[in-house]
Amino acid sequence: MPVIAKRMILAAPRLFIGTVSPLGVSLLDNIRIVLVTPTHAGNIGAVARAMKNMRLGRLYLVSPPEFRSGEASARAAGADDVLSQAQVLDSLSAALDGCRYVIGTSARSRRLAWPQYDPATAAQHLMAEAAHSDVALVFGAERTGLTNSELEHCHGLVTIPTDPDFSSLNLACAVQIMAYELFLAAERAPAEAEETEGRAEPLADSAAVERFYRHLEQVLIDIRFLNPKHPRKLMRRLIRMFSRIRLEVNELNILRGILTAIQELKTRPNT
Repeated sequence: MPVIAKRMILAAPRLFIGTVSPLGVSLLDNIRIVLVTPTHAGNIGAVARAMKNMRLGRLYLVSPPEFRSGEASARAAGADDVLSQAQVLDSLSAALDGCRYVIGTSARSRRLAWPQYDPATAAQHLMAEAAHSDVALVFGAERTGLTNSELEHCHGLVTIPTDPDFSSLNLACAVQIMAYELFLAAERAPAEAEETEGRAEPLADSAAVERFYRHLEQVLIDIRFLNPKHPRKLMRRLIRMFSRIRLEVNELNILRGILTAIQELKTRPNT
């Protein structure tokens, strides 16, 4: 029996007789499940059901198909409230607006590796950060997963272990596994929240960090350090570096100020 399946069966009684702490319940409300360009309405309904099973209610959909349909409702199996309240956005940036911590899901390794976690560890990180602001768990399209450009929005990746000879997971199954881990992590929320209380300054949210990346890219082009015809590899390495650092608001403001000063100096006439 696969390790994950065995663990879920052995722990299953906790879903029915265990309880989540009041703090854990409130932190689950700070977690967004984001689906990027899902292709099947039925999968969206099944994801809503998986979320509601584990007390997650915030579903964000980036460029989805029409999903308020009989098929989606049937697959939701009673989680129609999650479907009806789903937020529909036209970009991943918009779906992550206000989030300061984001983990993406990936079934394959990348040439430029992001910090990578197993499902339980990823859930613990998300719950700890949810004590301070909204966080997001992002899933890519059913066939292709997350693209490299979509991964640039993430601070880390989670990979669900599977049989390497049959590694494809249905989207709703992947959400169910991660939602289960988040539900369990919510039981430990008080201890995890205490561990992050010592942070001196608030972290910059996803939208502010993305604006910094675009500002940085433009300045590197202006000073001819970055070739705009081949920008992605360098920028991806820089984005990965800053994702590991986790920029605070004040740090981001300092960096943006430096970039602005460089631009002003470059445009100043020679004297």
